[in-house]
Amino acid sequence: MTTPDTRQRAILASLCLAMLIPSLDTSIANAGLPVLAQALGAPFEHAQWIVLAYLLAITSLIVGAGRLGDLFGRRRVLLGGIALFTAASLACGLAGSLAALVVARALQGLGAAAMLALAVALVGETIPKERTGRAMGLLGTMSAIGTTLGPSLGGALMTGLGWRAIFLVNLPLGLANLWLAWRWLPAAPRTAQAPRPRFDLAGTVVLALALGAYALAMTARMPALLAVAGAGAAAFFAVEARAAAPLVRLAMLRDPRLVASLAASALVATVIMTTLVVGPFYLARALALPPAAVGGVLSVGPFVSALAGAPAGRLVDRLGSARVMFAGLAAMLAGAAALALVPVAAGVPGYLGALLVMTAGYASFQPANNTALMADVAADRRGVVSGLLNLSRNLGLVTGASAMGAVFAAVAGDVAQAGAADVARGLHAAFGVAAALVAVALGVAAAGRVLARREASGTVASPGLSSG
Repeated sequence: MTTPDTRQRAILASLCLAMLIPSLDTSIANAGLPVLAQALGAPFEHAQWIVLAYLLAITSLIVGAGRLGDLFGRRRVLLGGIALFTAASLACGLAGSLAALVVARALQGLGAAAMLALAVALVGETIPKERTGRAMGLLGTMSAIGTTLGPSLGGALMTGLGWRAIFLVNLPLGLANLWLAWRWLPAAPRTAQAPRPRFDLAGTVVLALALGAYALAMTARMPALLAVAGAGAAAFFAVEARAAAPLVRLAMLRDPRLVASLAASALVATVIMTTLVVGPFYLARALALPPAAVGGVLSVGPFVSALAGAPAGRLVDRLGSARVMFAGLAAMLAGAAALALVPVAAGVPGYLGALLVMTAGYASFQPANNTALMADVAADRRGVVSGLLNLSRNLGLVTGASAMGAVFAAVAGDVAQAGAADVARGLHAAFGVAAALVAVALGVAAAGRVLARREASGTVASPGLSSG
């Protein structure tokens, strides 16, 4: 006989796998790009599309995938996403050309978008409310573990079994996830004479094109596409204003909780990316660490995120999401400010100390922010709001990779020629900007709570979140 605790553990295991597997594939191919380029006879700049196709597909389609789950059942769409991801992984492993591999990676990204959006959305309807925080923290831990483990696992598989193994390893993982989700996730209750659901295809396509143009402008350094992204965003709002069943109801964007949560998520993701973009140059040039040591220091941040996620989630359940969220942002601000001031003479201990504080703050902010927002979302909007949360994080990461790198380069100068003092000044400038962004996130989060309280004290319901 299956006990409630056994069922809860099995449900959580299926959601954790749905978060872990696509996170793993975000970085598993990065370290092997030179090998893939050689094996497929492609120049390195073309081989980069093996990574870009996956990231662009997730960023462009995650909101639409979440909305599909709202309309046709989150369990059903999640199962479809896992099946698509697994089949596309097989296609990646069997690909005989770069073009075939890039197409398969884009299909992987579509499946991953459904997995990432709906794993978070399903927490609200499958996990008891008093355990939501720790579930969100555990999902954050799985995301950090996947991203951290990807390069080392990919390198080991490629060395021992060849490049196809980095994609074929998803087959047993995907099949296990598919079985767990099919076996344990509850099906949505059937409603008699329910109206036929409508999906906003036009809005989804326009949003995907706008987001894809923005992500490509940032990741592939194509600034001309920013104009396309801006035009696409304007077109999206125009389409949504006229749509009978919009992908994102514009009234949602007047909800202070949603706007504050999304803005804070994007800002802190921009900041955390600074450690991965600027950190390697500082460690190698200013502190003169060898490549292996640089990699070891860089892995500390994601490792701390993986360790801190679940305990932070428990704190959310015990102390409330607001306290943990503001404590996390305060820790991030302290860590970023310390990195903006750390002297080269402090060496690795000085850098690591500040990094640990900032990363632990980020690991605390994420489950608290997600729990606070998802707790108030109407059942029929959980998928799209979860998609927006994931989207805000992704956009913050791609923006951070480009913008914070540009700040660093503007101050440090030509990194190939810059001395230790120049690189240190670049680090201080980048993290000075990062500290300012965290301060803005704190202000936005505080303002969102104040506005939400005023709204709650009145007679008007929150637009978009608490009503379908």
